[in-house]
Amino acid sequence: MNSDSERIADRVEGRAGPPNGAPQKPPAEKQSYERSPDVQRWLQLQALDASSKPGFEPSLLAGRRDRDWILSSLRHFYEQDLITDVLHEVSSGKEATVYCCAADPATGVDRLAAKVYRPRMFRSLRNDAVYRESRAQYDQEGRPVRDGRRRGGGKTTRGRATQVSSWIDYEFATHRLLHEAGADVPRPVAQIGNAVLMEYIGDDEGPAPLLHQVRLSREEAQPLFDRLLRNIELWLACDRIHGDLSAYNVLYRPGAVTIIDFAQALDPRHNPEVYPLFERDVERVCRYFARYGVVADPGATALDLWVRYMGGAL
Repeated sequence: MNSDSERIADRVEGRAGPPNGAPQKPPAEKQSYERSPDVQRWLQLQALDASSKPGFEPSLLAGRRDRDWILSSLRHFYEQDLITDVLHEVSSGKEATVYCCAADPATGVDRLAAKVYRPRMFRSLRNDAVYRESRAQYDQEGRPVRDGRRRGGGKTTRGRATQVSSWIDYEFATHRLLHEAGADVPRPVAQIGNAVLMEYIGDDEGPAPLLHQVRLSREEAQPLFDRLLRNIELWLACDRIHGDLSAYNVLYRPGAVTIIDFAQALDPRHNPEVYPLFERDVERVCRYFARYGVVADPGATALDLWVRYMGGAL
């Protein structure tokens, strides 16, 4: 992990310790990451011009420590007549939080899901070196961006912000590419700054559960396993690998699955060293369904798919 990125994350999340050799001090009260200079500059970079629309003040965010961060992220969608309110938090992970939002009537749906990346994203994701080498730069239409300046980076705040944006841009581009190819992923709607807006998978009772939270019948296990393998194969045909697939990022509805969290998706054409990550995706799926009597050889299955679409290069 890049040491500068670690220091940024430490300052943002209040974990910075004393210099080497300095005496330990009593732990200070945890400072809100909203006050971090890096976060404040990011908020300024993402700000929109004033709008004639009434202010966006979801009651859900009242009194929250991260209120400004969330508002700065979701206000973009409010300004563009995509959402009207934030209803509840759906899930929260290390890098992002997902909110259920009331959709603007013009969208034709009742709810949309907004994935908001938090300041922690200033830290590199796992396997960062492999991921950087395995990604081309893409715009929101999924087209490669050849201009080297788009790859921006460096140790400046703007450089770090550009690196963060490139990760989110890539996830949204991947999401669109796979959805248009027919993969079982939520329909992507929009992406601005550090937030992605997409189809909400759930109903009036709440969001669809994750696959690891449900008990399948043996009758539906094999068809769902086959469906997931077809998705993995389709992703390869689109030059993508999920990179972190498991029962923890598959939403379940009776007879159907929806795969989420493509923040660490990979393009296997740019680095053959991603094969172990692809094999791990397949192995996790096989291991999960083995408990329901589904028989599959993870290594042979992964190799067969890889050879079929990548020409055998490992």
